[in-house]
Amino acid sequence: MKMLFRDNAYVKSCEAVVTSVEDDVIRLDQTVFYPTGGGQPGDSGALRLADGREIRIAEARKGRDLDDVIHIPAAGSDLPAPGDKVTAEIDWDRRYNHMRMHTCLHVLCSLIEAEVTGGQVGAEKSRLDFNLPEVTFTKDELTEKLTAIVAGDHPVRTRWISDEELAATPDLVRTMSVAPPVGYGKVRLLDIAGVDLQPCGGTHLKSTGEIGAVYVAKIENKGRQNRRVTIRFQK
Repeated sequence: MKMLFRDNAYVKSCEAVVTSVEDDVIRLDQTVFYPTGGGQPGDSGALRLADGREIRIAEARKGRDLDDVIHIPAAGSDLPAPGDKVTAEIDWDRRYNHMRMHTCLHVLCSLIEAEVTGGQVGAEKSRLDFNLPEVTFTKDELTEKLTAIVAGDHPVRTRWISDEELAATPDLVRTMSVAPPVGYGKVRLLDIAGVDLQPCGGTHLKSTGEIGAVYVAKIENKGRQNRRVTIRFQK
């Protein structure tokens, strides 16, 4: 299956062919739907058939391997047949907010010198958990630093390295809870110029300027050495 979102996260729709319908999940020959993973929710959207039918997709999930996405239809949907041609279209506003938040979490990660123990991307708020025994910053101080990097409009790019290159540079991996997928021969890196570089398979912006106005809403103690930082969009 061709994953169009990997090369261009701004593609909102594509023409595709249904390759299989098994256990009420749909597979296509190519897709714009990002599957749940790495703390980022899977895309929702619709498949539109030539006869005018629309099948709502409640969520996209990872399938059998790195290049497999399963599309989960809404309950009670009239499923397509293998060989049907469809237009696959994501709920763009929801996806774009996930892109803004996910890129911002990478910026946040660059500002806190600690391993990441967990995280979650949301359309309105997101969080990262850090292995951090003591907090030496305030919400306002973190917000000010985030705002400066957003205003700096740093380019955001993705590139691939081999499993061997990743093994030789273990400091690239900041997350304790989610290890990058290895064993496929290559690993995708997210590079925010001059800010952050680490493995990530999610969908991201072209530059930090697109993140918009954000602020640190909360810093919480979630355990002896676990600190949770929550960010929100300014309204």
